[in-house]
Amino acid sequence: MDDLVTLCERRIAQGSRSFATAARLFDPERRGHAYMLYAWCRYCDDAIDGQEMGFAAGEGDGATTAGRPPIKAVLAKLTEDTQAALAGRATLPEFVALQRVVAACDIPHRHPMELIEGFAMDAEGRRYGTLNDTLEYCYHVAGVVGVMMARVMGVRDVRVLERAQDLGIAFQLTNIARDVMDDWRAGRVYLPEEMLALEDIPRADLGSAVHRQAVARVVGRLLDHADAYYASARHGLPALPSRCAAAVAAASCVYGDIGTLVRRRGAAAWETRTVVGRGRKRLALARGLTMAAASRLPRVHAGEPRAPELWTKTGLGAS
Repeated sequence: MDDLVTLCERRIAQGSRSFATAARLFDPERRGHAYMLYAWCRYCDDAIDGQEMGFAAGEGDGATTAGRPPIKAVLAKLTEDTQAALAGRATLPEFVALQRVVAACDIPHRHPMELIEGFAMDAEGRRYGTLNDTLEYCYHVAGVVGVMMARVMGVRDVRVLERAQDLGIAFQLTNIARDVMDDWRAGRVYLPEEMLALEDIPRADLGSAVHRQAVARVVGRLLDHADAYYASARHGLPALPSRCAAAVAAASCVYGDIGTLVRRRGAAAWETRTVVGRGRKRLALARGLTMAAASRLPRVHAGEPRAPELWTKTGLGAS
């Protein structure tokens, strides 16, 4: 394992233990590519959220308190560095990693830029009126990562890329459900406003204790949609190499368990951060490995039609 891959592996260990656990199931070459792709995604996400670049989430565009750069300046730098990497001129390690994995895995350049577009939605404080608006955001910050990761696994069939997109969207819907109150305090609301309106929850007052039960009901409905995307994603497993299928299924079950716990906690879900404990994580990993093994059975195939009501990004198979 070369120095860059080792650095990227450390980034994963610090940023996502669940992903790090699942990634160990990849063969060494794909694992290295997964580490490199993740390191770049993590770097960009941390920069936008102020965890690495020194600005606080939710600040206005002009805020420069204590030398912190405005969020749009950070976005412009990420865009510049990403474009340089795609042109073969990266300098920072995380962007050299992107440069390498894009070239090695034939990832269309538009996909990394679609992730940057998702961060731009945060930078501009976009509002999400409908479920489709929220799903479009989910694609840009997570669904496209699923598509890129599928290409790391050798996938080129658009039908399978759609399933990878679905898993990324399911992950992000789960994130939104878990982090509703943290996001609201940072000035971001990803729950569709049409769903909030049905429960008479004012967007500006979403975090109030008086609305907590109603927010739990909205989040429950959002997690119902996440379940539909998790279910759709499972139909892509038979098309993946066996070790990749094991990693994807394991990650799916571990992450899906977060949604299960959020549902179970109801209005108390945001008193403390919802996490999957070590014991539950082992059980979820076991379920994932069983699911992956079942996908190898002769009667299982990847040709199951995708539910037409599910949102999708058009042109996933284009170069």
